[in-house]
Amino acid sequence: MLAIRMSRHGTKKRPFFHIVVADSRSPRDGRFIEKLGTYNPLLPREHEKRITMDKERIAHWLKVGAQPSDRVAKFFAQAELMKPRERREQTKKSQPKAKAQERMKAAAAAAEKPAEEAAAS
Repeated sequence: MLAIRMSRHGTKKRPFFHIVVADSRSPRDGRFIEKLGTYNPLLPREHEKRITMDKERIAHWLKVGAQPSDRVAKFFAQAELMKPRERREQTKKSQPKAKAQERMKAAAAAAEKPAEEAAAS
């Protein structure tokens, strides 16, 4: 399967990315088929060279069936090369587990009872 993704270049603390077409099984910074553009996050958002893309080749690879990564798809949507994707739902790993949520609800309910009794009297 083909993927359009970013490959990290640049030095430590000075990132620079190439937008490449690669086999999805190859390493992130490893072998790729074709370089389609660049992304320099250190430049201001308005700068014309922050994101460069070869739009004709990108259209070709999208037609062939290459799947862009989430960040690259966002770049393509901004350049009007494809429709914007729906936002993915955030993972719920950071939330407490079910028993902890039940304990929190019980504690909240217990804290509300004295407040209601005080307001009633």
